[in-house]
Amino acid sequence: MITAKNIHKSFGKLEVLKGVNLQIQKGEVVAIVGSSGAGKTTLLQILGTLDNPDKLNTSELIINDIAVTNLKNNQLSKFRNNHIGFIFQFHQLLPEFTALENICIPAFIKGTSKKEATERAMELLQFLGLEKRANHKPSELSGGEQQRVAVARALINNPSVVFADEPSGNLDSESAENLHNLFFELRDKLGQTFVIVTHNRELAAMADRKLTMVDGNIIN
Repeated sequence: MITAKNIHKSFGKLEVLKGVNLQIQKGEVVAIVGSSGAGKTTLLQILGTLDNPDKLNTSELIINDIAVTNLKNNQLSKFRNNHIGFIFQFHQLLPEFTALENICIPAFIKGTSKKEATERAMELLQFLGLEKRANHKPSELSGGEQQRVAVARALINNPSVVFADEPSGNLDSESAENLHNLFFELRDKLGQTFVIVTHNRELAAMADRKLTMVDGNIIN
């Protein structure tokens, strides 16, 4: 599913990633942990194709058998929209749109018809127990509900892998536990792979594997 070899990333003279190697299998839930500044979010952004690693002949990033570092910008954008979903600590829903409309946006970008996108979004809302909140705007939803809408948005295009950056960091303990359980339910029912950066010990302990980052590299 994901193979990363010798991934480096520097910002000026600051070397943030120092030759990361990892492999993630289809259907795995993998937690990436470590102290602040260890390089977790930078790694997640590179794995999710939101940022590029330093260009080195020995570096490689393969997702779904595609060498993404070889793709041009327009090809990369299309690949990202079709294969990857994102969930962030702050849900990043657009306040002027309803829950249903927010979920549909990636599908519209993909070129999916309004009818098909709406049907898929409603299926996800029903699965997440939010069908009665479809026409509510983010300001009318609780924090946990907003994050579940963000999960539905990440899933609308049936991505192969979902990357999550501190997804429960802004939630109360009950909502966080519900979200954590949801990830595993989604994996079991829909087959998604999840790569999650988290400081939450309970979520990290639930994962199939826990990768610890120290000083720009994975130590286990």
